[in-house]
Amino acid sequence: MSEFTSASAKTAAALVIHSARKLDVDGQVDDFWLATERDRIVATGNGTGWRAYADGATVADAGGRWLTPGFIDVHSHGAGGCAYEGDLDDLRTALGTHRRHGTTRSVLSLVANPVPQLCESLRLIADLADSDPLVLGSHLEGPFLNPDKRGAHNPDFLITPDDLEAVELLIAAARDTLRQITIAPELPGAMEAIDVLVEAGVVVAVGHTDATEQQAERAFDAGARVLTHAFNAMPGIHHRAPGPIVAAMDDPRVTLELILDGFHVHPDVAHLAFVQAPHRIALITDAMAAAGSADGVYQLGSLTVNVVNGQAMLADGTSIAGSTLTQDTALKIAVERTRIAPSTAVEALTLTPASMLGREHELGRLAAGYLADAVLLDHEWSVQQVWAAGEPLR
Repeated sequence: MSEFTSASAKTAAALVIHSARKLDVDGQVDDFWLATERDRIVATGNGTGWRAYADGATVADAGGRWLTPGFIDVHSHGAGGCAYEGDLDDLRTALGTHRRHGTTRSVLSLVANPVPQLCESLRLIADLADSDPLVLGSHLEGPFLNPDKRGAHNPDFLITPDDLEAVELLIAAARDTLRQITIAPELPGAMEAIDVLVEAGVVVAVGHTDATEQQAERAFDAGARVLTHAFNAMPGIHHRAPGPIVAAMDDPRVTLELILDGFHVHPDVAHLAFVQAPHRIALITDAMAAAGSADGVYQLGSLTVNVVNGQAMLADGTSIAGSTLTQDTALKIAVERTRIAPSTAVEALTLTPASMLGREHELGRLAAGYLADAVLLDHEWSVQQVWAAGEPLR
């Protein structure tokens, strides 16, 4: 028996998971176990050392299946037939769907709407985050987007970031829970808005943009640290015009979001991203209400979306409208079709998004001191059980 870390005193744990095949950024460990107290992992090891923590604990036998950290989704718009623009019941339904698929911590994304409506949504998400620590906060994907790269955002609700009063209203409405905002850096006032947002502790992302490589570089130098769903709603890589994708790949400060559903980005292109930006790919779902639900007609903000064979398109056919992806499917595609190591795929679902949010010291690893979020998967990468903060979710 080899014990990697342990609590200072071997007292009864709240939860013990044993006989797992652990997989996280630190690699694979067979016959792995962990023990928790309250919401934290207090000890890990392999072999039979878990028995010292078992008295009085809930004990789960993993039976040799994969055990990963809980998945983190920093960009999702809904699931289970509900969107994050809805009421509290809608938010809880959507979150419950994603949690059943292994996502233990979520940032709730909002599409472009009038600023007063966005403020209402931000306040509601802040209220939910106050009572539910698994909700990390909000992400404003609009309204500061380039109309020519708007994707599934209503052009009537797009404004330019030189409206600093709107920027301040949105920050205030979120009550310190605005985690991320997407901005097209070529728009008027973008650099000044980035300064204000970074000062407020908000992660700024470049996206829905027609920016050149140089404009993207200026945004990253000003403090932007993310590329919103890389390759989508932005110029592609051209041999004479590298654009924002190359700017992000070349900047070690920048995390690249990737929608890995096999539709938004070809798996071979996703492989290129993992190679060119190692440890900086954050897998996201960008899921809309149809995730975990049936094909049909849905709303994404104010726009109508048709979902056919799991693919979401605006009813007018002009744009992809989010995805129906869940993070367990993203993991399966990453491992089976993108030709990357399983530990790299898990890192992109766990530690990388945690690092993007500045929480790499408590989320994203199965190690002592980290929050007790874990996902048990079978050998086909299907979720069997989920724990968050030491409590079962599935």
